[in-house]
Amino acid sequence: MAFTEHGVLMLSSVLNSGKAIQTNIQIMRIFTKVRQMLLDTTEIKLDIVQIQKKLENHDKNIELVFSYLDELIEKKEDEKPRTKIGYKNDR
Repeated sequence: MAFTEHGVLMLSSVLNSGKAIQTNIQIMRIFTKVRQMLLDTTEIKLDIVQIQKKLENHDKNIELVFSYLDELIEKKEDEKPRTKIGYKNDR
């Protein structure tokens, strides 16, 4: 059998023995801890989803950076040698 949190609360108002009241208090504390754990887990899942969305964009940006680097390397290889200016020793 399973009780909801409210069912345990109603049960504790009916029961009069000390042991039953202490047991119901413990059950209420457990319900509170479980609710908090579920909230924490949900927040962590939301954080993970946000991180995943950011990482998807990072992959695209990294690819773009590497393509720009490849273009720069190709341009550098295609450059003509420049004539040197300034003082010349060989005259």
